[in-house]
Amino acid sequence: MASGRRCPNCCAGCVTARISAVNVEDNPRFTLGQRLVLAVVPRLVWALFRVVGLTWRFEVIAEEGVTPVLFGQKPGPEIYCFWHQCVLPCTVYFRHSLAVILISRSFDGELITRTLQLFGFDAVRGSSSRGARKGLLGLKHIIETGRTAIFTADGPRGPIYQTKMGPIKLAQMTGAPIGAFHLQPQHAWTIGSWDRFLVPWPFTRICVSWAQWTHVPAELPAEDFETMREQLNAAIERARLRALAHFGKASQ
Repeated sequence: MASGRRCPNCCAGCVTARISAVNVEDNPRFTLGQRLVLAVVPRLVWALFRVVGLTWRFEVIAEEGVTPVLFGQKPGPEIYCFWHQCVLPCTVYFRHSLAVILISRSFDGELITRTLQLFGFDAVRGSSSRGARKGLLGLKHIIETGRTAIFTADGPRGPIYQTKMGPIKLAQMTGAPIGAFHLQPQHAWTIGSWDRFLVPWPFTRICVSWAQWTHVPAELPAEDFETMREQLNAAIERARLRALAHFGKASQ
């Protein structure tokens, strides 16, 4: 697995400037109530899961031939994809990665962005429906500076377990490989949302399941994009199903 590295002509300030260049336009206006929530909730969530996350026990499995990224490792210029439901355990597991995640410009997206920044992540704003091109260009800069780009593959609104085309397009633009994985708690509360969002219990075991990497050729014809998307989708699903089987759980 490649180790994290920076472009020799760049520094952290350069990376931040490039992220800001993507984010400065079309900033949404929030109500007073929303601004209060944004000021308080991210710090509460960070404080809670900074403590609870210390009690989680991660167990890593991987398909044959796959070298997984272990807790605390700093990955390099790669693309990571996972389902939206496991954002919380992923946030704790990858908190030392300095990765950058694509997040929508909505109020919920702003709330998630501010929370993730407290865990050490950065964000490029955009989604599959709005600001998609700017978001991809921002993540392209991230890859070029040696950092990792992250997609919640079925976000921000689903359908559940169906990846969008963004990771495939970014991989074609950059040549970066796509890592597919899933983090499944043995015990968790499941929120009644579109993504069946998982909130792991304190002291629970969490399976970190890695599937085969997806490699997208730079010269991939337009008619083959859907086939490549389906290949990535199948990889993330295999990771999820293997994680469930690790704890003897049936497919959900």
